[in-house]
Parts: sequence; C-alpha cells; structure tokens
Amino acid sequence: MPRKPNYKFERMERDRAKANKKALRAEAKKEKKVAEGAENATTDPEGEPQGEDI
Repeated sequence: MPRKPNYKFERMERDRAKANKKALRAEAKKEKKVAEGAENATTDPEGEPQGEDI
C-alpha cells in the first residue's frame, strides 16, 4: 500500500533545503567580495603597490 502524502512536511523540507543553499551561496559571494576588496586595496588602479612616495 502506498504511503499517505504529507505535502506540508515535504514542502517545508524543500523550503529548508532551498534556504540553506541560498545562505551558502550568499556566504560564498560575501567571501569572494571580501577577497576581491582585499586584493584591490593592496594595489592602486595602475597595478602598482600603494605606499609612501619618498
């Protein structure tokens, strides 16, 4: 005999998995942005390291 469907539970599980995946993507995007920001902060637009000009 087939099982009785539990639509509410299945939908909650899908939504939970979707939210988890979305959170992981947002975290990866944030880390990538921070890494690119750190990389850009160490060089000026011409590609030369920033520092005091003597």
